[in-house]
Amino acid sequence: MGKEEASSSKATVHNAASSSSNAGKKSKYRKDKPWDTDDINHWEPVRISKEDNPTGGLLLEESSFATLFPQYREHYLKEIWPDVQRVLGEYELKVDLNLVEGSMTVRTTRKTWDPYAIMKARDMIKLLARSVPLPQAQKILDDETFCDIVKIGGMVRQKERFCNRRQRLVGPNGSTLKAIELLTGCFMLVQGQTVSVIGTVKGCKQVRRIIEDCFKNIHPIYHIKELMIRRELEKDPELKNENWDRFLPHFKKQNVQRKKVKVVKKKKSKEVFPPQQMPRKEDIMMETGEYFLDEQERKARNQAAKFQAQKVKAAERRREKQKEFEAPASSSVAKSKKRKSEGDAPEESAMAMAERMRKKASASKPKKQKTAEDLLL
Repeated sequence: MGKEEASSSKATVHNAASSSSNAGKKSKYRKDKPWDTDDINHWEPVRISKEDNPTGGLLLEESSFATLFPQYREHYLKEIWPDVQRVLGEYELKVDLNLVEGSMTVRTTRKTWDPYAIMKARDMIKLLARSVPLPQAQKILDDETFCDIVKIGGMVRQKERFCNRRQRLVGPNGSTLKAIELLTGCFMLVQGQTVSVIGTVKGCKQVRRIIEDCFKNIHPIYHIKELMIRRELEKDPELKNENWDRFLPHFKKQNVQRKKVKVVKKKKSKEVFPPQQMPRKEDIMMETGEYFLDEQERKARNQAAKFQAQKVKAAERRREKQKEFEAPASSSVAKSKKRKSEGDAPEESAMAMAERMRKKASASKPKKQKTAEDLLL
């Protein structure tokens, strides 16, 4: 019993020591900070101006980012490159354009006064490579503006289905895209297999959700309706702390019945014996005697057969061309048919024809009018 009591007392001492050591570790850094008061907003973005660091020197090493751009962007980038250098020059950043490799590179200098500006410049050259115009791309340099490049190329396998859903995201004359931009406050550009989004963090998240659902065959109009209702609910201060699920529309998937395509099944043959095996290529060559010929003789034989087939085809074409110059046989056939319908009348002699023509001419002559002298006689 004495040993058991001693062991239990040792265990309690050990547990107390371990708990005190853990408490010491936890409370080591949990001390009151006199500068951390309740009136400080910890979520407020930190803004750094040139006055805070006029000479630079915060960055100990040079950082650089590079991105590739497609060949069709080369002409536009050459035109706007002086403006790009001017915009990034305000943050003391250097940017290079390499037309041989097709790349853009941005890097810091010793005078760079904003340490996070290099990250914003990286996003800017990415947007320029994805066909975003410079006036929109330079907005990313603001502190409260962010970007998101959504890759949509691998979301759908079939190319035709991918094109249809991408066009659904744009809408007729870009109306769907414009509606999403107005409701989320973001700039969107659909280009190739990516969608570039510029706006706030909340807006970028909403747009990404709409894009992903669009390629999952959920029409963007459902999200547009939901965003419109949310915008109206935000105006009411009484509904600020309430659940909005009862106001939002819930769309259920409807099973649209389609006509089933009847698959015609081929009836299996009930023959007992299997079909006869097809002859091999060597067997056919043995039957024709080509198998026992040399390679040169075989080539000569094939060329002769080819020449003979060409000769027959040329003769056939020549006959078809000659048919165009033959007189149509329709008139002669019509004349023969007319003669048969009239019957086999005897041929008229030359004397009879002349007499007939004379009688016809005399009958057609106009009669002489009788004068006054003829009446007195």
